Amino acid sequence: MKDWFKVSALLCAYGLLRETRPSDPYLTELLFSESKNYTLEEYYRDAIPIGTYSYLAQLVIVFLITDFFKYKPLIILSGLVGSIIWGTIALAKTLLELQVLIGIYGTTFATEVAYFTYIYAKVDKKYYPKVTSHTRAALLVGKLVSSISSQILLYFQLMNYTGLNYITVAAQAASTIWALFLPNVKTTVYFHRKESVDGKLSKQESTNDINLKNTTSSSECIIPPKRKQNPFKLIYVHFKNAYTNRGVIQWSILYATLLCGNLLIYSYIQSLWKEIEINPTIAWNGIVEAILAFLGCLSALSAGYLHGGRLSNTSSLLIISTLSICKGCVVLLLALPKDLYSAYAGYAIFGAIYAFSITVCGSEVARHLEEDSFGLIFGINTFVALLLQTVLTILVVNGSVFLLDIYGQFLIYAGQDGAHSGK
Repeated sequence: MKDWFKVSALLCAYGLLRETRPSDPYLTELLFSESKNYTLEEYYRDAIPIGTYSYLAQLVIVFLITDFFKYKPLIILSGLVGSIIWGTIALAKTLLELQVLIGIYGTTFATEVAYFTYIYAKVDKKYYPKVTSHTRAALLVGKLVSSISSQILLYFQLMNYTGLNYITVAAQAASTIWALFLPNVKTTVYFHRKESVDGKLSKQESTNDINLKNTTSSSECIIPPKRKQNPFKLIYVHFKNAYTNRGVIQWSILYATLLCGNLLIYSYIQSLWKEIEINPTIAWNGIVEAILAFLGCLSALSAGYLHGGRLSNTSSLLIISTLSICKGCVVLLLALPKDLYSAYAGYAIFGAIYAFSITVCGSEVARHLEEDSFGLIFGINTFVALLLQTVLTILVVNGSVFLLDIYGQFLIYAGQDGAHSGK
C-alpha cells in the first residue's frame, strides 16, 4: 500500500468515526423532547448564533496553534470536545446553559482545520485532489451510516432520541482514541520547517523560501548555519503570494461563499423543519441526511477523480457558477412552499451540489498555489466564510437590522447562494 494512501485511509477512518453522530439529524427533536425553559424561536435566534461567533473567534488562534503543535493534538482535542458536548447538551434546561454549550461546540468546528490540513503535511502535492475527495467523502460516509441507523432505530421504536445520543458520545470517544494512533507530523509549514541536508536547500522548499533566506542561486542555495526562519514572516510571504495570484483569489472567493451558504443552511435547517411541522407523525430527518450524505459522497469522489485538474480554469468556473445558480434555486424549495417534504428534498439536493462544488474549489485553490500553503489559505478562506456568516446572522437572525422569521431568513440564504455565481 502506498504511503500517501495509507495515511489518507487512517485519517478517513477518524473522520468517519467523528461524523458517526446518529443524534445529529434529530438535535432539535432531542432538545425539545423534554420540557425546556426556552422556545424554538429563542433557540434559532439566540442560541445557534453563539456557535457562529465562537467559531469565528477561535479560528485564527486555532490555525496558528495547529501548525505549532503539529496538527495531531488538535485532532484529538476535537474528539474530546465533541464527546463532552454531546454528552451534556441534552441536559441543558435553560437558554443560558444551551448558549454556553453551543459556544463550546464552536471549538469542534474550529479544530476541523487540523483534520483538513493534516493530510497536506503528510502527502505530496500531486495527490491533493484525491486526498481532498477522500477526507470529505469519509465524513459523508460517517454521516450516511449514522443517519440510516438513526432512522431505522427510531422508526422501529428500538431507541429514543436520548439513546441515539449515547451512541453519538461513544463514537466521539472512539474517534478520540483512534486519533492517538495517527502518524505524527514531524515537520510543518511554518513553525517546524524541514531542515536542510548538507547545507543545501531541499527540493520541496519553495522559491519564496529562497528569497526569504536572501539567496541568489537559482538551483542550489547555501543556508547559513543555525539560522532559523521567522514563521510569521513566512506566513506573510505565503499570504502575499497567494492573494496576488488571480486563480487563488477567484477560487478562494467561491470557496468562502460556498462554505458560508452551507454553514447557514446546516445551522438552521432543523429549525425550519420544526417550524414547518412542530410535531410530525414521523420525523424523516435521518433518511434525508442519509440521502444527502450518499449523494454528497458520490459528488465529492467524482469531483476529485473526474475533475482533478483535467478541466481548464474557465470550464471549471463555468461549471461551479451554473451549479451555484441551481443551488440558489434549490434553497427556495426549502422555505417558499412551507411544505416539509419539499424542504427535505431541497436540502438533499443542496447538499449534493455543495459537496461537488466545495471539493472542486478546494482542489483548485491548492492547484493554483505556488508553495505548500494550503493550510494557511484554507484557514483564511474559512475565516472569510465565517465573517460573511456572522454579518448575515447579525442582519437577519438576531434582528439587529431585519427581524425576519425563519422563512424570510432562508429567502436571504437563497440569494446568497446564487449571488456568487457571477464571480
